[in-house]
Amino acid sequence: MSPANAGAKIDISIRRWNTISKDHQINEEIRAKEVRLVGPEGEQLGIKPFREAMQLAIDANMDLVNVAPQAKPPVCRIMDYGKFRYEQQKKEKEARKNQKIVDLKEVWFRSNIEEHDYQTKFRNVVKFLKDGDKVKCSVRFRGREIAHANIGQKILERVAQEVADISVIERVPKLEGRSMIMILAPKSH
Repeated sequence: MSPANAGAKIDISIRRWNTISKDHQINEEIRAKEVRLVGPEGEQLGIKPFREAMQLAIDANMDLVNVAPQAKPPVCRIMDYGKFRYEQQKKEKEARKNQKIVDLKEVWFRSNIEEHDYQTKFRNVVKFLKDGDKVKCSVRFRGREIAHANIGQKILERVAQEVADISVIERVPKLEGRSMIMILAPKSH
């Protein structure tokens, strides 16, 4: 194989990332006349013309990646872009795994609720808050019960008062249609 063909082969392998990359400019996508070059080990190589930087990347059988396009001149690094993308995806996956997803749980009360039923539903509210979930407490009104919305207001205020040490009121009790709704969020410790 002639040296001219060898260069073309490397060039083809470098071009493969052009279709994959959406977040970084790679190799020929970089449109700067000169770049601040960082070597494969993180060493500063200074400001170089783009063509010279590209040739150094080809000689190292790596990619030239624009890591700081807003800088003057742009900062480019010689690296294996496939390995870089793999590491980035691994970090993102780990971050998603450690992320706590807060659910919104809903507990329905009635305006004429008995004490035992209230206590059962209240225990659910406490359990959800301790699990780190938000709780939507609702009082449903049927028929003419809507005329006594103040009863529903008292029920929701009682719930909020009894869980005040483990929660904060994210949304105060408010009448929406035939329901009065209040949202509680767990206190961040």
